[in-house]
Amino acid sequence: MANLVYKRLFKLALAALLAGCASEPVPHHVEYPKNTQQQSKIPPTRYPSNQHIQQYPNSYGRSPYSGSYGSSGLTGTYANSFAVKSFIQHMVNKHGFSEAYLNRLFSQANRLDSVIRLESPAPSTGPSKPRLGSWTRYRNKFLTDAHISNGVEFWRNNADAIKQASVTYGVDPEYIVGIIGVETYFGKNFGKTCIFDALTTLSFDTYRRSDYFKSELENFLLMTRDEGFDPRQPQGSWAGAMGYGQFMPSSFRKLAVDFNHDGRRDLWHPKDAVGSVAHYFSRSGWQLHNPVTTRTSSANDSSIIELSTYEGDEFWRIYPNFKVIKKYNNSNKYAMAVHQLAQAIKQRYQQEYAGNVGYLTN
Repeated sequence: MANLVYKRLFKLALAALLAGCASEPVPHHVEYPKNTQQQSKIPPTRYPSNQHIQQYPNSYGRSPYSGSYGSSGLTGTYANSFAVKSFIQHMVNKHGFSEAYLNRLFSQANRLDSVIRLESPAPSTGPSKPRLGSWTRYRNKFLTDAHISNGVEFWRNNADAIKQASVTYGVDPEYIVGIIGVETYFGKNFGKTCIFDALTTLSFDTYRRSDYFKSELENFLLMTRDEGFDPRQPQGSWAGAMGYGQFMPSSFRKLAVDFNHDGRRDLWHPKDAVGSVAHYFSRSGWQLHNPVTTRTSSANDSSIIELSTYEGDEFWRIYPNFKVIKKYNNSNKYAMAVHQLAQAIKQRYQQEYAGNVGYLTN
C-alpha cells in the first residue's frame, strides 16, 4: 500500500514539474564568442517577455546570434572575397565574435547595385557654380505646410520626452524636432535599405570611402551585439544611417541614449531618438537660448553666408549654434533648413498649444 502511495505522489510531482517547464518562455539560442577572455566585456543579450514585441512598427526584435547563423564556411555572394574573410578574422580577433556566426551572416549578405551607383558619382567636369535659386529649391522641400503640421503633431505626441531632453541636455526643443523633420519627415521616411547589406556593399564593392564604411560596418556589428538587434533586420538609408535621427553606427555607439529606460538604445523609438538627438547637439557644443543665424544686408566678413534665391542672394550672419547643426550635415542649406523649419514649427506649436510651452522661455 505504501509503495502505491509513493508511486502516485511521484507521478503527481513529475506532472507538476513538466507543466511548470512548459509554461516558461524559451529564448532563442545565443551563440557567444569563443574567446572566453573577452566574454566578460559583452553585455548580456536581452529578450522580451515573449518571443517578439514591437511597440513601434519600425523597432526591431531582439534575436541576434541565433543558431540559424551558425556556419563552418563562407558561402554566397562573398564566398571568394579575401577582403570579407579578412574582415571576419578582424572581428573575431579584436572583438571576440564567433567565426561561424559571422561566416553564416556574411553568407546571407546581398550586393546592392543601387548602393554602388549612389556611391559612384559621375566624373567631375570642373568647378561648378551655385545655380540661381538653389536655396529656394532646397528650402521648398522642407518648409512646407505638411512638414510644419507634422512637426507640431510629433511635438504634441512626444511633448514630455522633448521637454525632458531639452532640460537634460540644454538644447532648445524646436531644434530637436527640426532635425528629425529634415532627416526623416518625423519618422515617415526612415529608409528601406537593409543596413547590413548596404554597409557590406559599401565596404567591399566600392572604393571612394571603403575604409570609412568598413569602420561603420564594424561599429554596426558591435551595435547590434550590444543592443540585441538581429543584424539583418534594421533598415535605413543607402549609406547606413538609421532611425528618426539617421545616426550612422559610430554615432549611434557614441551618442545614442536609452532615454525611455527600457534597457536598450533604439533610435526607431521616438523617445530614445529625441534624447539621442539632444545628446548629439549637447556634445557638439550647443548653447541654450543662443542665436543660430540672423538676416543681414551684405557679405562683409567671414561670419556671413550667401544663399541664392530666384529674387537674388540672401545674406545671413551665422553663430556657433549654426555650426553645431552643420556637424550633423556640413551644408549651409541643410543647417538653414533645420533652423527655419524649427522656428516655423515652434511658432505654430505655441499658437495651438500655448499652455504647454512655458518651458520654452524658462
